Amino acid sequence: MQRLTRTTFSNAARWITSLLLLAGIFVGLESQCLAVDADLLLRGGTIYDGSRDDGRVGDVAIQGEKIVAVGRFDVGEVKREIDCTGLVISPGFIDLHTHCDSTIVKKATRDNLNYLTQGCTTVVTGNCGGGKGDVAAFLDDIDQNGSGTNIAHLVPQGRVRGSVIGSKPRPATDEEIAEMQKLVDEGMLAGAWGMSTGLIYAPSCNASTDEIARLAERVAAHGGVYATHIRNEGDGLLEAVEEALQIGRAASLPVHISHFKSAGVVNWGRLRDAVALIDQARSQGMKVTADQYPYVASSTGLDSMLLPHAKIPGGRSKLVQRMKDDPELEKKIRQLIASRLKGTKRILITAVKTLKWRGKFLDEIAKEENKDIVDLVLELHALGGVRAVNFCMSEDDVCFGMNTAWVATASDGAGHAASPTATLHPRSFGTFPRKIGLFAIQRNVIPLPQAIRSCTGLPADIFGFNERGYLRPGYYADVLVFDPKTFIDQATFEKPAVYSTGVCHLLLAGNFAIEDGKPSEKLFGRALRHPSTLAEKPAQ
Repeated sequence: MQRLTRTTFSNAARWITSLLLLAGIFVGLESQCLAVDADLLLRGGTIYDGSRDDGRVGDVAIQGEKIVAVGRFDVGEVKREIDCTGLVISPGFIDLHTHCDSTIVKKATRDNLNYLTQGCTTVVTGNCGGGKGDVAAFLDDIDQNGSGTNIAHLVPQGRVRGSVIGSKPRPATDEEIAEMQKLVDEGMLAGAWGMSTGLIYAPSCNASTDEIARLAERVAAHGGVYATHIRNEGDGLLEAVEEALQIGRAASLPVHISHFKSAGVVNWGRLRDAVALIDQARSQGMKVTADQYPYVASSTGLDSMLLPHAKIPGGRSKLVQRMKDDPELEKKIRQLIASRLKGTKRILITAVKTLKWRGKFLDEIAKEENKDIVDLVLELHALGGVRAVNFCMSEDDVCFGMNTAWVATASDGAGHAASPTATLHPRSFGTFPRKIGLFAIQRNVIPLPQAIRSCTGLPADIFGFNERGYLRPGYYADVLVFDPKTFIDQATFEKPAVYSTGVCHLLLAGNFAIEDGKPSEKLFGRALRHPSTLAEKPAQ
């Protein structure tokens, strides 16, 4: 055995020192090799990456259209750096439920500024079974003429049924279903992300559960989602949710319930039962999700609120004349209106031909005109096209819904320009900042990471948007930077068309749609197309 001498220890020490020096050189070289170059560095913000993780202070590096680094990393050459100290950095928000189909193709609202100022980078159109039926033409228009936000589209089942059958309230034949299936195939192959229904609106509501399921089978074959405004959001909420689940099971596809709510005073609290029903389905392996806007009022046509198709024998066609000819029908209709009015606190008229009534509550108009409120509703029905805001939900239900992990945030709004005289629902201008600024930051109703996830990673997961919804290397740089002290909705029911505040910067694929709080004159949105899996498999 070799004797250990002082020389041996000295030689060993020199050898170890050499190894350590070499290791240090390699570590330094590795550190230099891993240094991140960027066109833009967002420095020192609190990062919420779209997951449920708590915020952490760090940097986001962007090169071209993509994110290249997130968190703590060595920085190489940077063309521009923005100090985000005290600000929040998150993915751009994704609105799964809008009616921007018609507004996004108009010059005055193509910029979708009321969504950009909420922090939205992507909105979904084609909801509630309505909107643009020609998916290819609509998405091509976005490609050619641009839009303020990215656009993802759904095949609107109501438009599909209407193009084949019209508004007739009758079952579809097998031949007609086959024709509708081909239209669904065409829409999916053109880039739609799924199919929507609006089961309180004609002609959507004329379809049976089986008919919808047979169309949904084609959506499933393409890997799409079934998004539904369910058949009843009030007294029949649970039955309507069960129908949506039945369609999902029959067609083997994910189900997404739009603007999830329990409407009507007598139904307050039933949202918990609906959540329990969905949780049961999820525990059995179904993919079921929902979205919600953070308001206690809904908005749609007054007829849909008080004279729903499904409650009227023969539907609403020529209803006034039919009531004159049939006293028994008139009695039933008056009772229907009276019972529906009991389910709401108040109804605000937002669009009507009689301008003096616009922006007033239904009971106020009845009092001013010295009219019975049921008579007034029938008079408004005869005018046609009346839209209203219905204060029919409880805040407790709203707060419970937003704390449900699988409920995303969505506005159910459309593109509008700011206006001091507009009468509409403020959700088109304030949904996302209200959720974040009011309910999460000010009231602590929902944890901020979950609130941000409901606007980012969750909706991206629900629809399968590739490389969006998260702050991750390789993902598109759809990025929001907002000031948590000022990010809040400014739109109210009295003045609903007011832009939200607090967005410092908003990027779409690395381009500044909003920079230092100022919107760009350029349009950076693009059409997002579903990577359909069915190019070779037409409907049988």
